[in-house]
Amino acid sequence: MATAPKEAENTIGLEEIRMERQESPKGHKMFTVEEAVEAIGFGRFHILLFLIMGSTGVAEAMEIMLIAVVSPLIRCEWQLQDWQVALVTTMVFFGYMVFSIVLGLLADRYGRWKILLLSFLWGAYFSLLTSFAPSYIWFVFLRAMVGGGVSGHAQGLIIKTEFLPTKYRGYMLPLSQVFWLAGSMLIIGLASVVNPTIGWRWLIRIASIPGILLILVFKFIPESARYNISMGNVAAALATLQRIAKMNGVAMPEGVLREPAKERRGRFKDLIHPKYLRTTLQIWIIWLGIAFAYYGVILASAELLERDLVCGSSAPPVQDSGDDSEESRSPCHCCLFGPTAYQTMIISAVGEIALNPLNIVGINFLGRRLSLSITMGCTALFFLLLNSYPSSAGMTGFLFMLRALVSANFNTIYIYTAEVYPTTMRALGMGTSGSLCRVGAMVAPFISQVLMNASFLGALCLFSSVCAVCAISAFTLPIETKGRALQVCITTTGAPAKCYSKCSLET
Repeated sequence: MATAPKEAENTIGLEEIRMERQESPKGHKMFTVEEAVEAIGFGRFHILLFLIMGSTGVAEAMEIMLIAVVSPLIRCEWQLQDWQVALVTTMVFFGYMVFSIVLGLLADRYGRWKILLLSFLWGAYFSLLTSFAPSYIWFVFLRAMVGGGVSGHAQGLIIKTEFLPTKYRGYMLPLSQVFWLAGSMLIIGLASVVNPTIGWRWLIRIASIPGILLILVFKFIPESARYNISMGNVAAALATLQRIAKMNGVAMPEGVLREPAKERRGRFKDLIHPKYLRTTLQIWIIWLGIAFAYYGVILASAELLERDLVCGSSAPPVQDSGDDSEESRSPCHCCLFGPTAYQTMIISAVGEIALNPLNIVGINFLGRRLSLSITMGCTALFFLLLNSYPSSAGMTGFLFMLRALVSANFNTIYIYTAEVYPTTMRALGMGTSGSLCRVGAMVAPFISQVLMNASFLGALCLFSSVCAVCAISAFTLPIETKGRALQVCITTTGAPAKCYSKCSLET
């Protein structure tokens, strides 16, 4: 598949910058949103943005990690087999996959802020309903609806990306992983107290509180100025930029904010435009593989703890004369997590930020592609090494490293995807990538919770092979986004000016 040389890409970028800085025929200076964001720099507004939008990761982590700490209880309460427990997680990500595309399209058409608010309202509502589920079928359906709401949380990352100056994106976005860690540790800590006392239904109700609180503070974050300008709403974009400049205590650039020609909003066919076709396909492969590995590690951790630390190979079998199924005879059928299991889960969760400093250095100095390729390759290696752990302490160590690596993978691909697509299709690009990501997440439970019980080494080899493919795909990505300004719309080699004179695809 032919791609433009890197030099051509750089030439296009330089020509666009020269065009953006030129004066209008009337002699008035003009500036773009990109120039305004860079001139305003990093300040109080961005700290507030980081805290509020970053906290969406707390709510998302609690909702996603919830299944791992609730699975042993619903397995016991409803007498579920392995595949039924795995199906719960799969349906959560099925809802996520379907709604990711829909909400991505809506966000590119109606705004990131509105869709983010809608997704939190949706998620909180169905999460509360889940706590009253009368049966397994209802539980699965309602959790799928929660997954649909959680899929809209990606708009928070897009808003952060579109407000951050270029040189800060590679630093601030990986630091957002701290919020995911906080959510993971919070739900594990709550589970260790709530599950044994008042039960898993109250755990779900408590887990929905952070999302509800965030809804109340979203009013402090404005709609993306890049989105407004791409819609031709110059007044709203200018007001937002002036508000940010005032909060940061700096002056706005001199001149008039340039209004680009209004362009049709992001469509699926734009993702496979010749300029982005190869990038899109490889990004989809990477997202799918990273999610497969990430949620595979999380679910495998819970499964290994439930089987090894909780039950133990010497535990006496549970006898139930009313059910002769293999699952009912399992010593793990109604064994719940104890303090040791929760402690191990917390230790492995801390791995989420263990490699953050190295990840930040790699992203900013090695570039997005090479950094991702290295961490994906190491993930493949550690999956194979997991087969050789000699003790529970060794298992904890390997799980810790795997969580660190898969977390670094997610950091990098999130940043790369948000940077590589132009404003007019950024939310759609994130949405479709998120959908492919959930395909991997949907398959992961059946590998971690079903195949792993049948063939431990076979499951690990499968995870390792997928990670190796993703490492190769990351290394061969055609576009490097390190130090690259966010694009407004699609441009093609030989006609850079058309991004502003006629913001549409060339045919």
